[in-house]
Amino acid sequence: MKKMIKTLVLLCILFSLPNFALAHNYPTKVGEKLGNGIANAVTGVVEIPKTMIITGRRHGATYGMTAGFFTGLFHSVGRSVIGAVDIATFLVPTTPIVRPPYIWDNFDRETTYTAWQMR
Repeated sequence: MKKMIKTLVLLCILFSLPNFALAHNYPTKVGEKLGNGIANAVTGVVEIPKTMIITGRRHGATYGMTAGFFTGLFHSVGRSVIGAVDIATFLVPTTPIVRPPYIWDNFDRETTYTAWQMR
């Protein structure tokens, strides 16, 4: 039974790969997703000071240092985990889940998350 399930999964993968390979700009999309995943996994920790700065500008320095720190910690874990997921699934081209896609894009904007969609 297990051998049959493995065979069916393998056949499904083999028949779906040509669809991905024939897609328009597939290598570019895959490369962008891999680069985005690596960048987000590595730079996720920068979310802490970024969010502290943004929150401090909006609500004051004390609130930015406290609530901004914990919000930044949440965004740091989120960006790093999503980066790791992007690295693991880079063969399936999808739109970035994290907005902005890179931490250095629009540094004055707080991080948001969107749904996972095919490119």
